[in-house]
Amino acid sequence: MTGPRQDPDLIRPYVRTGGRTRPGQDVRLESLVFAATGTVQGLGPDARRVLALFAPSQGGGLAVADITAALALPPSATRILVADLMDQGLLTAPTAAEPERPAASLMERVLDGLRALA
Repeated sequence: MTGPRQDPDLIRPYVRTGGRTRPGQDVRLESLVFAATGTVQGLGPDARRVLALFAPSQGGGLAVADITAALALPPSATRILVADLMDQGLLTAPTAAEPERPAASLMERVLDGLRALA
């Protein structure tokens, strides 16, 4: 008889995520994440595997879906792992810039001009 089977599919997703079923942050499969600097000691094997994907990219980002495919993990488990790494400051996601809104006085002048045309 050979040794125990080392198949990563034998580990249930709830074991990988510590029993959690939802990420702590809004992490979607299409979310783009970047590696940040931080201490990687004390991380689990799955978290280390996620961070190892960023070494060859040299500063480039990866979509959560790409991480899921590369590690052959369930999407729900990957979302939770990525959210945990974001909470620890090891991954970051770009934030959308707040669009500049025109001043209320400008909008009032435009509205007045439209009313004058009617």
